[in-house]
Amino acid sequence: MFSLFFSATELDCCVIPVRNNLKLIQTTDFFYANIDDPYTMECALKAGTSVRGGQTTYNPWVLIGGAATAVVPDSEYIMPTQSKPGDVLVLTKPLGTQLAVTAYNWMKDQSDTWKEKCTPRITEEKMASLYNAATLSMARLNRYAAKLMHIHGARACTDVTGFGALGHARNLAAVQTAEVTFEIDRLPCLEGAYQLSKALAAKHHLDTALTPETSGGLLIAIPEEKAVRYIKDLYELDGNQSWIVGRVISAPTPADARTARLSTNLEIIEVPHDSVV
Repeated sequence: MFSLFFSATELDCCVIPVRNNLKLIQTTDFFYANIDDPYTMECALKAGTSVRGGQTTYNPWVLIGGAATAVVPDSEYIMPTQSKPGDVLVLTKPLGTQLAVTAYNWMKDQSDTWKEKCTPRITEEKMASLYNAATLSMARLNRYAAKLMHIHGARACTDVTGFGALGHARNLAAVQTAEVTFEIDRLPCLEGAYQLSKALAAKHHLDTALTPETSGGLLIAIPEEKAVRYIKDLYELDGNQSWIVGRVISAPTPADARTARLSTNLEIIEVPHDSVV
């Protein structure tokens, strides 16, 4: 019997020793399809895998998802626990994807929420553009972003999905070896998404950084001196922007250790739709 090598309820994967100094890394996820044409097979092939049968879930609604499994030596994965004071936080995709999809569906249905809350903030033409940018962002793999982490010495990482940027930052901070605090001071949002979010209930407000994302980017703790080069190299590989969105600092008090927070001087960055490719 092998003991569990790494276990943390805050993270959604497991790392388990197998024989010959290899590790089994595994995660699973299921999700309601939220766009009409996800090109599932094409994206899987780009990721270096394929969608296989053999495991079937019966459900009255269409689901997409499955299990991802890899068996690798220690050199091929990065434990998400080693951030240090002075590191910066890099985000590789803009926020606002799930809000864009939800609002687009409200528009298609001409729901009361769309008519009463959204139309004062955004036109149908701009809503369609926002939705298209969100779809392109969601369809973009995190493959290059992950590969470059090894080259540039990243020390910790999480994806940004259902818990929002701050929620996932909190989960990541909670498993750090050092007594650090993650402080986020910038939030890149798809153009128009932030203003749209402020017209809705507080749970949708993007400046809380707790709104769910779908197929979001990576939030990476990386040495400050390597961050600019990381962002440049990623842009050269896939043509999309990334941003330094915060810092890793020594925990000011014991209560702040292994936590994450928003800066009191939070900056919202509007990301043009045509910059998402």
